[in-house]
Amino acid sequence: MQVRFQQPLSPAVDSPGRGGAAVAGRTGGDSPPRTAPPRPAPPGTAPTRKVATVGRPRLYVVDGIRLVAALMVALHHYAGTNRANQPGNAIWGRPASEIMPTLFHFASFGWIGVEIFFVISGFVICMSCWGRTPKDFFVSRVIRLYPAYWVGVAFTTVSMIVLPGVWDRPPGRDILLNLTMLQSGSDVPDVDLVYWTLWSELRFYLLFMVVVAMGLTYRRVVVFCCVWGAAAMLAPVSTFPLLVLAADPGGAWYFIAGLALYLMHRFGQDLLLWGILAMAWLMGQRELAMRVAYEDVSSWRGAVLIFTVFLLIMVAVALGFTDRIRWRWLVTAGCLTYPLYLMHYVAGVSLLNRLHDTMDPRLLLALVISGFLALSWLVHRFVERPAARLLKRGLESSFTRLRSFGRAA
Repeated sequence: MQVRFQQPLSPAVDSPGRGGAAVAGRTGGDSPPRTAPPRPAPPGTAPTRKVATVGRPRLYVVDGIRLVAALMVALHHYAGTNRANQPGNAIWGRPASEIMPTLFHFASFGWIGVEIFFVISGFVICMSCWGRTPKDFFVSRVIRLYPAYWVGVAFTTVSMIVLPGVWDRPPGRDILLNLTMLQSGSDVPDVDLVYWTLWSELRFYLLFMVVVAMGLTYRRVVVFCCVWGAAAMLAPVSTFPLLVLAADPGGAWYFIAGLALYLMHRFGQDLLLWGILAMAWLMGQRELAMRVAYEDVSSWRGAVLIFTVFLLIMVAVALGFTDRIRWRWLVTAGCLTYPLYLMHYVAGVSLLNRLHDTMDPRLLLALVISGFLALSWLVHRFVERPAARLLKRGLESSFTRLRSFGRAA
């Protein structure tokens, strides 16, 4: 008899479990561009900070880290969750730790890909927004997030129909609301559990839009990190739901870490930025402990070790130690992560449910993940790229029209 997974409601903002789905969410947005050259100081003004080297190479390593994080999440969902380790589970039929004990041990830590993506998102969003207007920021987020997301919602819905028996298909009105990406704000379940990370991303974008509107500077981003961090610390003990919603204490410190790392990359390191990063690590390890308790498959020490190694790698990226790595295939790897994240979970679990008795489980995992990587490339090549061009053209035209009407009024 098949065990059915119930589709739970979206987790509360302050819930350490966040719906049990991990992921990558979108993880980070546009591929990291080259760092923009610094603006010259006015005549007679002495520079007060060291500015990043002009024309630094593209950060290929960040693209590679994205793919690694996405694969960690996919492997965790398929072979490393607590539900996958239960007798009679709907993925393998018996505990994953009995079928592939070594792989299960490593996959049980794959949920940390969520935190990795949040850090990368803070880094890349700050980088891609520097010198841009709020309109530019809005357009870039829309064209990057929505085309693949719409495909993901449609793909997941079709997979539930074609491969029934594992997931409960949500009602049509909930599926339609999911197309807005704002369903969590209406307390409507996600079509795919991994969408919870997009809700955290959207709140980060909304908060950071304030700083973008003011104009990004070293001082303003530092102040933003401090103010957001203070709000995230106070939110859990407050009785103010709006503060909890806006501050997102479960994810804030990871985004803040990414922002501090980008400031290191652009302006050089100093004690203040190291202090912000250290505070983010200290607060982050507490969030990791809460996630460990929720996931109930891994250890706090292992999780903190993996996260610390990742942060050290990002420090190396920020300080320019990885600039010599310029493997062009990493750019393609980075482009696959968002579609892979959006499509792998519901459909992948349904496939494993149907095929787990047909071949060696390790080979099956390799084939399923490879198939989703290929599908992700198709979505990027034939959906994301052309749709982004059309959306950008349409949005730019709309904003131009809006400005013209504003002048006429």
